[in-house]
Amino acid sequence: ALFTREGIPLEGYYDVLMERGAKSSPDYIRDEILKMNIFNSVFVDCTASANIAEIYGELMAKNISVVTANKIAASSDYENYSYLKDIARKAGVKFLFETNVGAGLPIINTMNSLINSGDKIVKLEAVLSGTLNFIFNTLSEEIPFSKAIEMAVDAQFAEPDPRIDLSGLDVTRKLVILSREAGAVVNQSDVDKKLFIPQKYFDGTLDEFWKNIDEMDASFEERRKELAKEGKKLRFVASYNKGKCEVGLREVESGHPFYDLEGSNNIIMISTERYNEYPMVIKGYGAGASVTAAGVFSDIISIANIR
Repeated sequence: ALFTREGIPLEGYYDVLMERGAKSSPDYIRDEILKMNIFNSVFVDCTASANIAEIYGELMAKNISVVTANKIAASSDYENYSYLKDIARKAGVKFLFETNVGAGLPIINTMNSLINSGDKIVKLEAVLSGTLNFIFNTLSEEIPFSKAIEMAVDAQFAEPDPRIDLSGLDVTRKLVILSREAGAVVNQSDVDKKLFIPQKYFDGTLDEFWKNIDEMDASFEERRKELAKEGKKLRFVASYNKGKCEVGLREVESGHPFYDLEGSNNIIMISTERYNEYPMVIKGYGAGASVTAAGVFSDIISIANIR
């Protein structure tokens, strides 16, 4: 890690980092940031590290805002989530995590704007996994379930260990974050998880998973054919309804907002006291480095108060 008030030039940054940088750790990063004591500073976390997420509170307590694409803090135990929110409020700084859900889609900001205007969110329905949406859109007579998973990994939509996506853990975290922003007191353990792959495929090694997952191909192909006849598609849906949270595989009919969701896109339907009969819909790219980077940058700019 390298800390300097003069900034780090992009041209030749790697050589500068190697020459002048020090061995990094969360404690070292925290201490160096506090030592610099820069006015209106922002700490940006684009890791997936639980250890980095643990220093947010100390930074915000010292008047440093936090912008993070790391879902760990906002989906952690509710007491910790509430603690971080309270610290930010008392210190007069920002704790922003728009890209935790939907990459660059303005989902959390929109929900906060609705609530701040006096509206109340009563229901959320969403497809929040670009990986799973890609897999179910790719299934065909020529491409079985196991091959679709492999293609998702190759296209870098899925983690190198795709069980992280297939287990619904990522979607569960996202649903917990949205439900909390809607006003619910909820933890990941409170989410009703209706998974579509037997637990045995998650218990072994990754090599065992790849060796055995083709056992699911026949049942998924049979289901796909039946749904095609009925004009339906599979979608992994996250829902929040009056405090109850659920994730699971659903069959959606033609005409449903989720039916024509392409590629790895995300979609959310927000029902409120005002937007009740016709929910608000936000749809678009829900994964990818460029849209996520744009979302992180947008959060930073909002703190700088230059928009």
